[in-house]
Amino acid sequence: MKAALFREPHAPLSIEEVQIDNPRSREVLVRTAAVGVCHSDLHYIDGLYATPAPTILGHEAAGIVEKVGSDVHYVKPGDHVISCLSVFCGHCHHCTTGRPFICENPETARAATAPPRLSQDGAPVHQFYNLSAFAEYMLVHEHALVKIRPDMPLDRAALIGCAVTTGFGAVTNTAQIEIGATIAVIGCGGIGLSAINGAAIAGAGRIIAIDLNDGKLQTARQFGATDTVNAAQADPVEAVREMTGGGVAYAFEAIGMKQTTEQAFRMLATGGMATVIGMVPEGQMVEIEAAELINDKVLRGSNMGSNRFRVDMPNYVEFYLDGKLHLDSMISRRVGLADINAAFAEMKRGEIARSVITFDI
Repeated sequence: MKAALFREPHAPLSIEEVQIDNPRSREVLVRTAAVGVCHSDLHYIDGLYATPAPTILGHEAAGIVEKVGSDVHYVKPGDHVISCLSVFCGHCHHCTTGRPFICENPETARAATAPPRLSQDGAPVHQFYNLSAFAEYMLVHEHALVKIRPDMPLDRAALIGCAVTTGFGAVTNTAQIEIGATIAVIGCGGIGLSAINGAAIAGAGRIIAIDLNDGKLQTARQFGATDTVNAAQADPVEAVREMTGGGVAYAFEAIGMKQTTEQAFRMLATGGMATVIGMVPEGQMVEIEAAELINDKVLRGSNMGSNRFRVDMPNYVEFYLDGKLHLDSMISRRVGLADINAAFAEMKRGEIARSVITFDI
């Protein structure tokens, strides 16, 4: 199969032929229909996070089941599915206490003594987050998938695999905002737009979108933002505090930067919560004023929207089909696998919300 291989940081991905194994007992072979170009993948390309090489990046995908292993009963060939990187085992401490999104059980990957799922000329190719979606096929544990309705367009379903689940989930699962809450979202890419959309569906009273790009801010209004701040033209903390008379109850950082994480905390009202959705680069330290903690302010993280993806993702599909979740507007471009490097370049320049790579199926 053709796949986009990552070989070293700061270098383009290369389109190469890779071999993929047949599914074993709990594994599923999925024909990839669409995969989103996500900022999290860009962090690895830019060397901000480390991964073994060679590897196939990509994690925000949807497709059609091609084959299943002997012990798979959840899906069958022909089923439409979304993948999720928070693969769960179902019986560890985290899974059984309602937090499958932080399952750390390695049994969902193949044992080191088994043949690799992915290889090239006999040498193993690392599987990124147990998915590796920048390829024509994915071979994954069945607990990496959720079945969806066959009438859901797969290019839009792919966005649910990360952007929607991460952004929407951070608002409703992690922060659990109240109806009427005042919130701010820093960053209006795919995850930030999903947080805004989720907040609107959840009944937030005021939603302030913050970005450097006027085009993205205009899109944010279509997703439910009631106010916008261009951070290139005004200090976002001062602007939000002035607009709200002291700060917001909830702030969401959807970029993954030290500066914007600190801004999210500083724009809180007394008793507020700042949730970091973006991936701040490894090794960076976030600074907050300790005295602000006395005012009952909270800085917390969110892993993949604190999801229970087999519950959440079908709900997001229904929201889309009911016209509430605005996935059509989130896709800026549809491209082929050969255009993946150009898509990442556009993302890095901040020009677009989301590109989606589509495959002929």
